[in-house]
Amino acid sequence: MGRFQAADCRLCRVEKTKLFFKGHKCLTDKCPVERRSYPPGEHGRARKRILGYAIQLREKQKMKRYYGMSEEQFRLFFKRAERQRGVTGENLLSMLERRLDNAVTLMGFSASRTHARQLITHGHFFVNDQKVDVPSFLVSAGDVVRFKDRSAKSEDMKALVASNRNKTLPGWLEVDWDGMKGRVLSLPQRADITLPVEEHLIVELYSK
Repeated sequence: MGRFQAADCRLCRVEKTKLFFKGHKCLTDKCPVERRSYPPGEHGRARKRILGYAIQLREKQKMKRYYGMSEEQFRLFFKRAERQRGVTGENLLSMLERRLDNAVTLMGFSASRTHARQLITHGHFFVNDQKVDVPSFLVSAGDVVRFKDRSAKSEDMKALVASNRNKTLPGWLEVDWDGMKGRVLSLPQRADITLPVEEHLIVELYSK
């Protein structure tokens, strides 16, 4: 099944939370979620009681859209999380946070996850001095993520990184702003993940 193609901001309104598709715009009062905090459509303002399966589905859709994944990709990640030791929901979140496109975004090297995927597929990033052009690549503790030399010299890239120098980083990442590179200090823990999602509902959904 193909990727959902509705306008990004409509997806945020459907999920009633910011999914940060538009980078800095999401942090301003121009964000549609700030201006219209109800779902889009003719009946968006109507009060709807959501129960059971619908709640579980909404949590899964929220997480899937936040990380920009197809249903097939998301299901594969869930199966991998199930096979790991520990709590499945937390394993899933940790793996999704470790996706290269997400790490690049959190480090401030892209305007959004969509932008990060474009940069990665175009070969702008190296992980431990090896070019990686797969957005779903999982970074590990100790990995160093940097721009390739030519990209690091680009004025556009320099301006992008400079605009994010005051960005708050999660505890599992550190950034050398002058060197335009970041390091993965440790694997992300549940407390490091700010996405407002109840992952246990997703586990319940896939366990049926």
